[in-house]
Amino acid sequence: MSDFPTTARVVIIGGGVVGTSTLYHLAKAGWTDCVLLEKNELTAGSTWHAAGNCPNFAPNWAVMNMQRFGLEMYRTLAEDVDYPMNYHVTGSLRLAHTKERMQEFEKVASQARYQGLQMDILTPKELHDHHPFLEIHDLAGGMSDPLDGDIDPAQLTQALAKGARAAGGRIERFCPIIGLDRDGDEWIIKTEKGDIRAEIVVNCAGYYAQRVGEMFKPFGGRTVPMVVMSHQYFLTEPIAELEAWTKEKGHKVPLVRDVDISYYLRQDKYGLNLGPYERNCKAHWVTPDDPMPEDFSFQLYPDDLERLEFYIEDAMARVPLLGEAGVGRNINGPIPYAPDGLPMIGPMPGVKNAFEGHSFTFGIAQGGGAGKVLSEWIMHGETEMDMWSVDPRRYTDFADHDYCHAKALETYGHEYAMHFPRHEWPAGRDKKLSPNHASLLASGAQMGAYNGWERANWFAKGGDDTSEEATQTWGRKGPWEQRIKEEVEACTTGTGVLDMPGFSRYTLTGAGAAEWLRGQIAGALPKTGRMNLGYFTDSRGRIVTEVTIIRWAEDDFWIMTAAVAQWHDFEFLQSRLPTDGSLTMTDITRDWSTALVTGPQSRELMQGLVQDADLTAGWLTVQDATVAGKPAKLMRISFAGELGWEVHTSFDDSAVVYEALRDAGAIPFGMYALNSMRIEKGYRTWKGDLSTDYTLLEGGLHRFLRLNKEQDFPGKAALASEVQQGSKKGFVTLIVDAGDADAPYMSPVWSGGEIVGETTSGDWGYRVNKSIALGVVKAEAAKPGTELEVEIFGVRCKAVVQEDQPLWDPENTRIRA
Repeated sequence: MSDFPTTARVVIIGGGVVGTSTLYHLAKAGWTDCVLLEKNELTAGSTWHAAGNCPNFAPNWAVMNMQRFGLEMYRTLAEDVDYPMNYHVTGSLRLAHTKERMQEFEKVASQARYQGLQMDILTPKELHDHHPFLEIHDLAGGMSDPLDGDIDPAQLTQALAKGARAAGGRIERFCPIIGLDRDGDEWIIKTEKGDIRAEIVVNCAGYYAQRVGEMFKPFGGRTVPMVVMSHQYFLTEPIAELEAWTKEKGHKVPLVRDVDISYYLRQDKYGLNLGPYERNCKAHWVTPDDPMPEDFSFQLYPDDLERLEFYIEDAMARVPLLGEAGVGRNINGPIPYAPDGLPMIGPMPGVKNAFEGHSFTFGIAQGGGAGKVLSEWIMHGETEMDMWSVDPRRYTDFADHDYCHAKALETYGHEYAMHFPRHEWPAGRDKKLSPNHASLLASGAQMGAYNGWERANWFAKGGDDTSEEATQTWGRKGPWEQRIKEEVEACTTGTGVLDMPGFSRYTLTGAGAAEWLRGQIAGALPKTGRMNLGYFTDSRGRIVTEVTIIRWAEDDFWIMTAAVAQWHDFEFLQSRLPTDGSLTMTDITRDWSTALVTGPQSRELMQGLVQDADLTAGWLTVQDATVAGKPAKLMRISFAGELGWEVHTSFDDSAVVYEALRDAGAIPFGMYALNSMRIEKGYRTWKGDLSTDYTLLEGGLHRFLRLNKEQDFPGKAALASEVQQGSKKGFVTLIVDAGDADAPYMSPVWSGGEIVGETTSGDWGYRVNKSIALGVVKAEAAKPGTELEVEIFGVRCKAVVQEDQPLWDPENTRIRA
């Protein structure tokens, strides 16, 4: 084993907890021809100075699932690999100062129960019972996670390394990589010890991930969207009273997170460890006069305790014991931050046979599960659970350095913030603007960012409260409520128009394009001059993506998809293209824009503006036209469920067309109204209702499946088997007796005392005047008329399964008018 390896199936760059966990999971699965390269010693990056907190808590479903798996693994890892570890499962308390925070806790606790975890909602007195040194006079309550705690990061990493080696993995320490090259389909990883040829390369380089990412640029890579933040925590000297209590009780006090103030406070031996996420935070290595050092292994930044003064004072008031001891040691070290604070785990955008597992702000808690997810990507090209929320392809060309810096500061300073459904974070905005942007703002548009594109969410009128504070609610009510209702009414009785830049769209051309598509989608192709939906499934028949297929000629297509899916879908489709170069796919997203025109009077309005087109052409037809004197493509479709068209024009012409439609009497409406209307029609959204957590049949999309066609599309065998054996789950539309809030994503659905499924989206339907949830439940609970309950912020609300048809205009007569 002393000889340097010259070939490998997989090379992992980075020897922190994520890199070693990935090697461990690969080796355990039988992929033993894998090598990990570490430029220094294992743990030399962010791992060695990490605090090692291990929460299960995560507002994000996929991230909670990943953390839950990892912490379960940690509880037996020492025994599994025969390596001793300090892992203290002390439990934790989260403190709430407001009703809204308690609602968040209820929401997360319900998700936790669904995943088999117990998180309890506590009164202030119960908080004090758990932690006798806690001041509780101003608290609304809190929650506990009995399986929270802390682990020694270095011991964890060494245990994973030992387990990986024992299973056949290889680790080369003190082996920095100095470059990359390609030879056909093989990577050549250049190191100071020699070259390694490999099939697959994985960037697990922690806060060096952006530097390593630069090496991939000649092969299609991009600048990795991340920033390195300075994170401080300090350890006190021992506290006699805490030591006496610990010895008397035989255990530590639980970790405390005061999330409304923004810090954690945990017992460390007989002292305390305070770690704030301060608003006046600081990034490092972000300007030319502060370059990243060539090697920062096992190093720290200078202390900067002045930044923490407010948080220290607040924590001393919360747990006065903290003030009884001096600071024993301060840690100020680098941690990587993606703009949204979630890691990047999955395929490397733009680069074949390359993956990423980096930008972990909570790498110790997430490392175990991240190694599992990343190994699944590497081995199978798909993951057990849908992991879009951490997929690197969620960031596209809008995520430049200024964006990443602004968002990292915002996210770090609001690490424990609540993510309310109508709240838009202000940093890093205006990255992609429609030609109508100024006009929209003048009309009162309240904007939201969609893959960096600014779109109107709703239109405010004089006197409406448009402050950021007004959006900080889980409830349905707010200044937007009346405006959404009016916008829906405009689309239902007259004509509405929505400026919608950023639809992801690609051309597909070449002899055999139609036959290739038939072999990829589960259903049928449209005829020339028409459009339809196409569904791509993975090997298990699960939904990878939904696209709109527009057919201009026999082998000439547009493929359109969600704005946020731009890089994901383009890469996914390209990866399936024939290798002989016969087909060409081009991303033309930035070349075009769209106006959605919808409502019973839309044909009459359009007749005054449209030339060279037949406005009586039927549903799902496409045609070239002239609109307001500009060339356009008319597509007879409406996500709102009313008579309507998508008017596609060149990006530069979109202002003339939009203004002409508006000036002719179309009422501007926003994305919130569109979402309300689409849910009344049962139309699905990507990575909400449509994800790899569900098969095409579980997603209720039977009408898009053609098992009798000769083409053997991916997942066909799995779906045929499911048809034969019956689906275990079914898609449902629920009418919910909701209170002040509609069902959030992944709200548990109950039948009696059992959780039988989850909601995938929820909203108020202004045309049917009811709260609606879409979801997936056990097959036996999916029968129309079945009474269930949806848990919304801790309250179980009656829900009734509806017939498998739209709630609004079930016969689709309005659409086809």
